[in-house]
Amino acid sequence: MTIAVGDKLPDVKIVKATAEGPEAVQSAEYFKGKKVALFSVPGAFTPTCSAKHLPGYVEKAADLKAKGIDEVACTAVNDPFVMKAWGAANGSSDVTMLADGNGDLAEALGLTMDGSGFGLGKRGQRFSMVVNDGVVEQLFVEAPGDFKVSSAEHMLENL
Repeated sequence: MTIAVGDKLPDVKIVKATAEGPEAVQSAEYFKGKKVALFSVPGAFTPTCSAKHLPGYVEKAADLKAKGIDEVACTAVNDPFVMKAWGAANGSSDVTMLADGNGDLAEALGLTMDGSGFGLGKRGQRFSMVVNDGVVEQLFVEAPGDFKVSSAEHMLENL
């Protein structure tokens, strides 16, 4: 079953990619007491993700925060070392990189995709959501191959 607006996020282990190294956190604890703009990409360093998705949120982080977002976070089914490197190469300190290395979060959200045809295996779909104190307030899931509704610009228009 796919997560929906009004649902509480499932509680799974995710890993923050920090300057000090990987920091395992439970999603319930991470999202508690704050409003988070969360976006998911199929993979770090992949073309659309690196050229458009992450850069859009980096560019619009201050605008999102001006509209009440406490934190901007990116997740992908990648390990925390890849997420840290991708954040260092293309991100900023304004975007928290969350590794979903085993795909537990994507699976629990019901938002997985099969990238086996491209040698990627099971990944998280491209989506964005606003999570307020652990509850989904807004959810935008892309159609396969699209990049429209999960963009930072679309999120800003809907806040």
